[in-house]
This record gives sequence, C-alpha cells and structure tokens, in this order.
Amino acid sequence: MSVTTVYQVKGMSCGHCEGSITAEVTELPGVSDVKAVAATGELTVTSEAPLDEAAVRAAVDEAGYELVGLA
Repeated sequence: MSVTTVYQVKGMSCGHCEGSITAEVTELPGVSDVKAVAATGELTVTSEAPLDEAAVRAAVDEAGYELVGLA
C-alpha cells in the first residue's frame, strides 16, 4: 500500500526548480514517486509509508526551497 502526500513549496518558479526538489526528495527512504509543479507550488510525494515531514522539509531545504506545509 502506498501513501500520497501533497505539500506546498515556496520558491519554485521553473522546471529546474522542479528537478532540484524532485532529485532531493527521491533520495528519501521509501519514496516511490515525486512530482513537483512550479506553477502551483505543489509537491506530490508517493511513498510506501507516511513520511516524516521534517525529513521532507530537510530535503526541500537542501534543494534551496521552503516547505510551507501540507497543501
């Protein structure tokens, strides 16, 4: 069973932004799919189990963006 969570990210403005965030969040254990959309600021993450929001926040921070919270 997989869990899909949608987060709101501040600072994404282009495809490069989407790629940076996707690359970082994909590294998290258990993550099977990541979709970042600059136009809406939404980050959709599919994982095997619910993720620790702090871990997702750290990955987004590492990419240079700010996780605002759940969308």
